[in-house]
Amino acid sequence: MKLNELTAEQRTTYVGLLTEVQKDELLGQWYAPDSYFNPIQDVNDNWVISVEEMEQCVNPDFLWVKDLDLIPYEPKPTPPPFE
Repeated sequence: MKLNELTAEQRTTYVGLLTEVQKDELLGQWYAPDSYFNPIQDVNDNWVISVEEMEQCVNPDFLWVKDLDLIPYEPKPTPPPFE
């Protein structure tokens, strides 16, 4: 699935799938003024970025993020605050 195929509902539940190399390229880089990429790992250890980061990217070096494949986001479980 690609950005232009998303429904309004899917925009909140899908993320862009990255390779580890792509993740490393995005770390510390801006996608829009004062906004930086924040790749995270999902429950399956996939590196992903948000649809917002993809849609709002205006950095010419990283416009390729607009063409990433999209997958449903499956967050890692949150550990209990105190054990």
